[in-house]
Amino acid sequence: MLAVSALSGDQFLTWGWRVPFLFSIVLIAVGLYIRLGILETPVFRQLVAERRIERTPVLEVIRRQPREIILTALCRMGEQAPFYVYTAFVFAYGTGMLHLHRDFLLTAVLAAAMLSFISIPLFGHLSDRFGRKRVYMLGAAFTGVYGFAYFAMLDTGILWLVVIAIVLSLIPHDMMYGPQAALIAESFTGRLRYSGASLGYQLSSLIAGGPAPLIASSLVSRYRSATPIAIFIFGCAIISLLATAMLKDNTNKDISRD
Repeated sequence: MLAVSALSGDQFLTWGWRVPFLFSIVLIAVGLYIRLGILETPVFRQLVAERRIERTPVLEVIRRQPREIILTALCRMGEQAPFYVYTAFVFAYGTGMLHLHRDFLLTAVLAAAMLSFISIPLFGHLSDRFGRKRVYMLGAAFTGVYGFAYFAMLDTGILWLVVIAIVLSLIPHDMMYGPQAALIAESFTGRLRYSGASLGYQLSSLIAGGPAPLIASSLVSRYRSATPIAIFIFGCAIISLLATAMLKDNTNKDISRD
């Protein structure tokens, strides 16, 4: 994205953005290669051996564990919505409201992603030691507070403060994203785990992740201020805290039982 932005210049919005967008098809091939090379979990292999595979797992998990589907979707609100504000909406806000150069913002977001390369597995590891819910809820609380600090630093227009705000913006997200896969998967019984986790996870993308940049754009257009966006992030974090508190913490527990 950064390279194409530099090459396309003023034509970025005309054709430049299409190049990295189309090139992302490579990620599909990489993801498929990784998925095909991963062994099934011991729990699933045992279910196969015992011939206890559910024939209609989606319908069955909706019937048996609707509460967990809803809670796992809501627990992602504080992770999903801010992530797309910090990695997508920031470009519209930075260039349109703060008159910063797009490549400057791209470089800062790239640095934030590089930091996440370390912090995501780190917080996943910490959740193994201290519990999924504890680390996850700490991340949600941090998320609710950081939105105000984030936009306060951006609005100064001081470049080094803007860089700090953007580079650190994904840390609260990573505190939630690191433990998230295990937290969600462990909320469902083995026979329905894959379908239940997928439903909860993707439902949040529909209600939180996708609409977030549109909501942020609408708020800043109406109020000409980033404070309502910070309040929106705070509200999402509160929803995550409440939903996560109602989930059972199965950290390091036997999840093979049906």
